Amino acid sequence: MTYVIAFPCVDLKDRACIEECPVDCIYEGDRMLYIQPDECVDCGACEPVCPVEAIFYEDDVPAEWKDYTAANAEFFNELGSPGGAAKLGAQDFDAPLLAGVPPQEHDH
Repeated sequence: MTYVIAFPCVDLKDRACIEECPVDCIYEGDRMLYIQPDECVDCGACEPVCPVEAIFYEDDVPAEWKDYTAANAEFFNELGSPGGAAKLGAQDFDAPLLAGVPPQEHDH
């Protein structure tokens, strides 16, 4: 099991979760952040610090956002398991799911 970042993160990317993650498994895509499921140690540190409540334990992802569980894994289809987001830096692509998601406006 792993944690999953869902829809509220799209076009927001607050990054508070990245600061809290002890294993550096939260990677930055073009429009949202993604948790590498093979690197996540299920510590849960990321979940309470997300200001928009976009992070869920895999079993607790709301039904309307279940597709994001697969999207978090699909983001790594080509990247694999780099072993740390900091050294990799932000990527200029997203999981295929986001192609169908319209731009989101957030109050900052």
